[in-house]
Amino acid sequence: MSIIDSGRVAEHNAALRAGLEADYEALGGMLGRRGQDIERLTALAQTFAVALPSWGVGTGGTRFARFPGKGEPRNVFEKLEDCALIHQLTRATPGVSLHFPWDATNDPAALRQQAESHGLYFDAVNSNTFQDQANQQHSYKYGSLTANDAAVRAQAVEHNIACIELGRALGSKALTVWVGDGANFPGQHNLRGALERYLDSARAIYAALPADWHMFIEHKLFEPAFYATTIADWGTSFACAQALGEKARCLVDLGHHAPNTNIEMIVARLAQFGKLGGFHFNDSKYGDDDLDSGSINPFQLFLVFNELADAAERDGAAFNPAYMLDQSHNVTDPIESLMSSAAEVQRAFVQANLVDRAALREHQQNNDALQSAQTLKHAYRTDVSPILAMARLRSGGAIDPVACYRASGYRAQAAEKRPAKAGASSSGIV
Repeated sequence: MSIIDSGRVAEHNAALRAGLEADYEALGGMLGRRGQDIERLTALAQTFAVALPSWGVGTGGTRFARFPGKGEPRNVFEKLEDCALIHQLTRATPGVSLHFPWDATNDPAALRQQAESHGLYFDAVNSNTFQDQANQQHSYKYGSLTANDAAVRAQAVEHNIACIELGRALGSKALTVWVGDGANFPGQHNLRGALERYLDSARAIYAALPADWHMFIEHKLFEPAFYATTIADWGTSFACAQALGEKARCLVDLGHHAPNTNIEMIVARLAQFGKLGGFHFNDSKYGDDDLDSGSINPFQLFLVFNELADAAERDGAAFNPAYMLDQSHNVTDPIESLMSSAAEVQRAFVQANLVDRAALREHQQNNDALQSAQTLKHAYRTDVSPILAMARLRSGGAIDPVACYRASGYRAQAAEKRPAKAGASSSGIV
């Protein structure tokens, strides 16, 4: 089921096709002289998929305010409509990652049916114990899975298990667990004791996982715990995943690290030890997170995918991390930002597959630092935009998704269909 009329998309593509074919032919000639087959790369680009965050199609916010956008979705079914539009135009976002209780529904069968009618499936589901919810018996003000109060911990565990059950009904295969638990003052809690309580809670959640599921443990350096966050780094995440078992993996959010952290090395380490579960792709400048992917440091994104390409070459089909976007929008149309981010992540994927790995290994073996770096830069500097556009065209998407979306008038139509109403937005992020 198409959100934008397929004839309109075809008309958009017809106007741009000649220019694309000329650019594609020129790039193909250049790549051919380098021993690269542009058709192989285009076919590879067509296989790429990154899941959309359901919460990302609503307007996000800052620490100070939230400015709702026109026509933003008011419930999970309307979120799926926006996600379906993004996939229709990009052909790279068939998965949707839901966040509970924001996206909770009493009719999971109807939600799954709607997703399938749009050619979508549900990726990892996410729990939320970093906010108090309506009618919640116990508060998470002083922690959730690590809380001193056993009743609070039990409530948080119960919520995660409920997320698993709802995820099963929707066809998901993974649960992502992020907690903001920690301390804002030295001495506020026993640092070792907090992690012990986390592991006790996590073991109860892990025990409820179906046999074919994974549990993704997400780390974040700080916020809202500014002195000591319980799961603050990849080392703690890795240790917890090891303690829990084979189905527990580590999830890397690119915005959850200190500035200039060598995230690609973290990726390499987790892949080496078989604990890289997946990613939340976004970008960061200072201590923030959830900026559009590739908007600040696209070279870092490329270096991450360079390590992923190396791991895929080493480990083959057994290496299959989950790719998801996770970003918040305050000054852009969320649909446009998500389409742009999906393209940037796909771009890094294709560029990483341009790296001459045989030459790179030789330079590394010869301790030729400069040529090793230049081999990576050679691939990174290659503009693969025609490959991405051709992959979209051949897969039934739009050559220029943002331009096609703007021309469709979808946002104005959504504004009429979804009139703003106090408390009606289900964006979740505030």
